[in-house]
Amino acid sequence: MLLGASSLFALFGQTTLVQAAEKAANTKRNIIYVLTDDQRYDELGILNPILNTPNMDKLANEGIHFKNAFVTTALCSPSRASILTGQYMHNHGVVDNNKPAREGTIFFPEYLQDAGYQTAFIGKWHMGESAGHGVSDMPQNGFDYWLSFPGQGIYYPKTMPNGKPYTFNINGKRVPQTGYITDELTDYSIDWLTERDESKPFMLYLSHKAVHANFSPAKRHENLYEDVTLPVPASQADTPENRKGKPMWVQNQRNSWHGVDFPYHSSLDVQSYKKQYHRAIGAVDDSLGRILTWLEENNLTENTTVILMGDNGFMFGEHGLIDKRNAYEESMRVPLLAYAPGYLEAGKVVTEMVANIDIAPTLLEMAGVASPKHFDGKSFLDLAQGKAKGEWRNNFLYEYYWEFNYPSTPTTFALRSDNFKIIQYHGVWDTEELYDLKNDPKEMVNLIDDPKYLAVKVEMRGKLFTLLANNKGEHTVPFTEKFSSGAVYREEGRSKAAEFPEHWLKEDGEDGLRDFMKHDKKRLPKKQKTK
Repeated sequence: MLLGASSLFALFGQTTLVQAAEKAANTKRNIIYVLTDDQRYDELGILNPILNTPNMDKLANEGIHFKNAFVTTALCSPSRASILTGQYMHNHGVVDNNKPAREGTIFFPEYLQDAGYQTAFIGKWHMGESAGHGVSDMPQNGFDYWLSFPGQGIYYPKTMPNGKPYTFNINGKRVPQTGYITDELTDYSIDWLTERDESKPFMLYLSHKAVHANFSPAKRHENLYEDVTLPVPASQADTPENRKGKPMWVQNQRNSWHGVDFPYHSSLDVQSYKKQYHRAIGAVDDSLGRILTWLEENNLTENTTVILMGDNGFMFGEHGLIDKRNAYEESMRVPLLAYAPGYLEAGKVVTEMVANIDIAPTLLEMAGVASPKHFDGKSFLDLAQGKAKGEWRNNFLYEYYWEFNYPSTPTTFALRSDNFKIIQYHGVWDTEELYDLKNDPKEMVNLIDDPKYLAVKVEMRGKLFTLLANNKGEHTVPFTEKFSSGAVYREEGRSKAAEFPEHWLKEDGEDGLRDFMKHDKKRLPKKQKTK
């Protein structure tokens, strides 16, 4: 049994429940947080003119568009745990889709409950998938109302191999799924909103299955974009220019489960697949429209904040890759929109970097509740309201831990700043990456061995290492038990294994063969010395 927030306040030295409740009483904003699955940052009509997403566009045009929003891990479960705990993955411990949250983990809705809010979770939980059907979707602390389902969920209802219907877990009871999942989750959400206790403020956490693969649109959207030709990313082609400077694992992953040459171990056409992705987002936009309409009809628009966010990005051919997990922009960058007429500025674009670890402290501040000291993120409410004073963060940590079931992506550590990104790989013999994001936003030119950027490399390496320490000051690399060989196959006739970088190929007697323990700080010209 997970411990409640109230029993752990003393441990974290937090505001007492009485103080939290008194402060919240002065700020009774309702909150609807809508989380989508695998929605990349540009899967919005305001950024992609191919798309028809009028309700998402409404949130952006009449609310706040956080132009530079990111996740600190581009994988479902770790990212969702960061949203719920306000912590980096190395602190909350949900390192992959198999591992559940630790016993005693506090989710931010628990603080809202203590402050008088009624709370609901409806949709995909997806932590501890290995626990299986009937366990991984059990009700969790922090939610008065609970509806979830095992693992990824399914788009359309079906009969399981045991002859029984696929079910939702509603407050601990099994109820068959009867319709298209995006629509049905919305039905349940509106039912809960309608039947709630109107004397209390509310927080609804609507966590969609869409648009996770395999993308299955609603019947009404099956023919959308039929005559549209989708562009192919410039970095998708298997050319010497695109391979130059890229790690071997990236080149090799082209021909793998997560690559364009053997996508999901099939002959799938990636751009046609992206059309299905575009179609599946249509029902999510419809869902958002239904919620906005309900708020308007019930005179709750003015005192409710609606937030839409993706749990991670998704790649459709960039660098020859598909899916997520890696630290490239299309994988770790997500949409983030906030709509609250009269409370947040209409049509504002926030360019500062915000992340999934910032959601919990932001929603708590909206409710008038102080954030606990163990949060790694911080509230971006002042940014949204144009009240920010002093400097906002200028970098954040990205981390992904190797999964045996998808072994072609190595453990990845990255530091992203406004101007640069450095990426390191742990436990694999390969090159680092350094990108000038201002001049090379598509991450095409790896500057890691360019002497002009040595000072940048040295400084960012140090900051990255510092951020990777957990809340006990330790540097650890966790993993889960291996129970199969994983997705190891390659298409026989496609791209071949990568070679080592040319400048790594040396002969006996060449200079520099034995000075690899020399700190790069000592290689800097005197005028570029760092602290």
